[in-house]
Amino acid sequence: MADKYCALPSHGVSRPTRASRSATYEAPPNIALVKYWGVRDPTRALPFNSSLSVTLERFRSRTTVRFDPALRDDVVDLNGAPATGGPRDGVVRFLDRVRDASGVPDRASVASANNFPTASGLASSASGFAALAGAASAAAGWRLSPRALSQLARFGSGSASRSIFGGFVEWRAGTRSDGSDCYARPVFPPDHWPELRDVVVFVAHAPTKEVRSADAMQTTVRTSTEYPRRLREIPARLRAMERAIGARDAPRLFPLIMEECDSFRSVCETSRPSLDYLTATSRAVLAEVRAANREADRPVAAYTHDAGAHVHVFTLARHLPSVRRRLARVAGVDRTLVVRPGPGAHPVGGTAPPRPPRRSR
Repeated sequence: MADKYCALPSHGVSRPTRASRSATYEAPPNIALVKYWGVRDPTRALPFNSSLSVTLERFRSRTTVRFDPALRDDVVDLNGAPATGGPRDGVVRFLDRVRDASGVPDRASVASANNFPTASGLASSASGFAALAGAASAAAGWRLSPRALSQLARFGSGSASRSIFGGFVEWRAGTRSDGSDCYARPVFPPDHWPELRDVVVFVAHAPTKEVRSADAMQTTVRTSTEYPRRLREIPARLRAMERAIGARDAPRLFPLIMEECDSFRSVCETSRPSLDYLTATSRAVLAEVRAANREADRPVAAYTHDAGAHVHVFTLARHLPSVRRRLARVAGVDRTLVVRPGPGAHPVGGTAPPRPPRRSR
């Protein structure tokens, strides 16, 4: 049992009762500045490389889990509709893991909702599984430390380990085969860099991902000729980013963010078959950021994206008006939303779905 569940603690676990128990958690998505893409051990969800991210305010998933002895099967509702196929299977597998480790035998009802688009490259799986990890473990009477909760969350989605914490977060890949040294940790708190802004650029008609990231990344590991070089470059790039963030040094950080994003995109596009998550509008946004930096003769903004068409553009508060004006004139940009680094996952008392973030114009 200990090997099967790696570093997840087995001590201090409440024994199951036959009464129904429920808990609700909220968790935010995060945007990776250094991407995680590929696992060295799929069974233990151990990544090839460490990663670094910013937890985002305003966006969130809210998930309620209720273990109920009267249920004959798990009931999963995502964004107001019954989940089917892969999404439901992923939740049920995660619940099985919690049941086996905590000793709670009951089936569960799960209700989860996002206040931002799902399966479009905005890390809905990270926020969703971070919230599920918190709600399911609490409902099962399984009291986990934040580090252990991050280790549990990665079994649903690797990036979910980072959404447990707020601010700037590193997910350490570790080297041990049992995964005991693989966990997320906060590096800097949400208020570390008050001037930093993330302009989330929503691309009109952004396609929904046809291939799950968990499957796509392993295609890259097997087939991209650029992947080994990327793994060699990441440790130095990650440390350089942490130093730049610590010093609040945008001219040093912004080129590193774009270099890392370009490296991620390169390994995706050199996979066989090629993985191309961007639209023409997405690429025009990247070009506009490069143009802004050239015209300013210094880095005033930086782009990054995950496995989807929407783009994150980092800038400073003093450059925000001009950057947003440039982005607004890109054909195909639906809207933008300005966010800051925000808090991590937390329990909540209610079960109402989260409100959508206010539209930015």
